[in-house]
This record gives sequence, C-alpha cells and structure tokens, in this order.
Amino acid sequence: MTTVDTSPELGDSPDEDARVRRLLDAQAKAEQLFAEITDRGMIRPGVGERELSNEIRDLAADMFGVTRHWHKRIVRAGENTLQTYRANPPDRILADDEILFLDFGPIFEEWEADFGRTFVLGDDPTKHALRASLSQVWEAGREHFRTHPDITGAQLYDRVVELSREAGWEFGGDIAGHLVGEFPHENIDAAEIESYIAPGSEGPMRRTDRAGRQCHWILEVHLLTPDRRFGGFCEELLDLP
Repeated sequence: MTTVDTSPELGDSPDEDARVRRLLDAQAKAEQLFAEITDRGMIRPGVGERELSNEIRDLAADMFGVTRHWHKRIVRAGENTLQTYRANPPDRILADDEILFLDFGPIFEEWEADFGRTFVLGDDPTKHALRASLSQVWEAGREHFRTHPDITGAQLYDRVVELSREAGWEFGGDIAGHLVGEFPHENIDAAEIESYIAPGSEGPMRRTDRAGRQCHWILEVHLLTPDRRFGGFCEELLDLP
C-alpha cells in the first residue's frame, strides 16, 4: 500500500533537502550538456540519429564522467518524432529542414536526470511553432499540478492532453511523465502504473514511496501535428524549482 504524505511541501527534512539538491544538480548538468550540444553545432544535416546519440554519449563522458544512462538514449528526427519511447524506428539521417528531439537519462553520481528538448533546422514555420508550444504546454501542466494538491497521475495526464489540443496539437504520448530519483529508482515497468503520469494512475502524486521518501516527478510533453507529419518532445523535473 502506498504511504501518503499529507503535506505537499518538499524539502522538509535534512535527508530530503539533500535529495532535492542532488536531483536539481543532476538536471542542471543535463541542461549544461544540452547547451554544449547546441554550442558545438552537433545537431546538423547529414548526421544519423545513432551517430549523434553516440557523439552525445561521448560528450557526457568527457564533460561529467557519465558512464551510464538509466534509459535508452533517444534521438528522433522527422517522421521518427511521431514514435513513443518504447518504439525502435529505423535510423534516420537529419535533413536540412528538420525537426528532432533528444531524450537522455544520464546518471550523475548515482542520481538520475531525465531531460528532453526539441530542435529545428531550417525555417519551417509549423516546426518552429510546435517547438515553441512545447514549453508553453509544459508550463501550463506544471501550473495545474501546482494548484491541485491532491491531483493523481491520471488527472494530470488528462489535463496535459487537453492543454495540447487547446494549443492546436495532438498529444502523442501514452504517458506524460514518471517518477525519478536515486539510481536505480523505484521500478516503473508497465505493472507499476502508479509510477507514471498516465491513465489508470489513481494515487495522489504528492506522496512518499515505500522507503518513506518524497516522490519526485518528471513531466513530459509529446506534441504531434494534427495530420501526424511530425512531432516534438520536452521533459524535466515537475515538482522541484
């Protein structure tokens, strides 16, 4: 049975304060990694998804000594951006006029980050509009979480789907996020639906886990064009500043 924490406040004990700092530090390093990817011009026409993934893996090792990622490294471009996490589409070469997203879960000193961003090559206005909408929908989802203390994973999923459609897109994910924490964090396989922001996740998101630790969450947004030509993705920590 899940133990429920009746207070929505985080960081209310020395141990929890340390966990929060570690999670925020892991995310800050992931942001630095993604900034360096952009600064180095690594996202470029003619590179393959798999080749780019390996280059980013090597960069993470050089910058931070990262040797493990807690989930498979994802680089998706073009029509592959329509696919969800569990899919394994064929390798695609980036074009001059391209949309792609990165979803990486590097482990920094035994703490998990999960960070995703979308990039656009070229001037296609629809691709740029979708990319801009990702952060807007994400922030609106976070605000809904903030203002509903007893919200469940299923309820937040439904709201993110609504926000996506209100913005003029379709929601492409079968989940809208998941738990995150120390490596390895609590199992989030398909049998553990309460570990996801997804239909059927009926427990309150603000709770403690089996070890009595505060649950922390990643919010992810996967938008598709209504005609399903391409999509975009972003994710980061939901419940921490």
